[in-house]
Amino acid sequence: MGNQLDRITHLNYSELPTGDPSGVEKDELRVGVAYFFSDDEEEPDDRSPSDSFRDDKDGGTPPLDELEYSAFCCHECIFSKLRASEDLRVHSPAALLSMCKPGDVLELVARAQPPHWAVFAGGDRVVHLHKGEIRADSLLDVSGGRPGRIVNERYRYRPLPAELVVRNAAGHVGLRGGEVCWGDSESFAAWCRFGKREFKAGGEAHSAEQRYFLKVHAAHSTVRTLVFRSLEDMIRERRRVDASGLLHELRRK
Repeated sequence: MGNQLDRITHLNYSELPTGDPSGVEKDELRVGVAYFFSDDEEEPDDRSPSDSFRDDKDGGTPPLDELEYSAFCCHECIFSKLRASEDLRVHSPAALLSMCKPGDVLELVARAQPPHWAVFAGGDRVVHLHKGEIRADSLLDVSGGRPGRIVNERYRYRPLPAELVVRNAAGHVGLRGGEVCWGDSESFAAWCRFGKREFKAGGEAHSAEQRYFLKVHAAHSTVRTLVFRSLEDMIRERRRVDASGLLHELRRK
């Protein structure tokens, strides 16, 4: 397993979340009822690409039919996936590979699956969490044809230097089972980039004062706000919504 001290020294890295330039007023935060599932999340074996994916010569496809989100903690925006502020077009694996730089965080997407996140390590290699194991694989193999995009700015925390992001990822290759302390590929990739212990399973101390507000932007400008006690819970539930029929239920309401 290597030197465990070397692997955790970056947890002392100090950072503050960056506020959303558009801001959010306190009276905008509406408490919703969150629906919870089992803690067990599995990345699917079927890595088939989206049925509707066509790679444009002009640089990606139009955005997929996806829910949009924004998330807040202590009235600071910590996460944003909104068409108004982000290019949500996706690219073929080969095109995505030509765009990446070491330390980039990638998101691979497919219909009715949670997105799969990975850290680009250089060459054609990515480091990612899959089926309870941290692996280094070819991006083309990992994608299985699924389109993807670079999501470095999805979370609003201050990132670590690119070389440290790669070191964080590569230093954990080979861990599996009980040695892995991240609940999904997104949490692992985000932890590599930002070094925040809140991305680790059970890494956040719960308090009555600190809550996370997830805004789900559905059809017809409908916004539903869900409340969570930890970043881990919020990520898990958002990924469940992305991968389930609840997406369609939210759109109809």
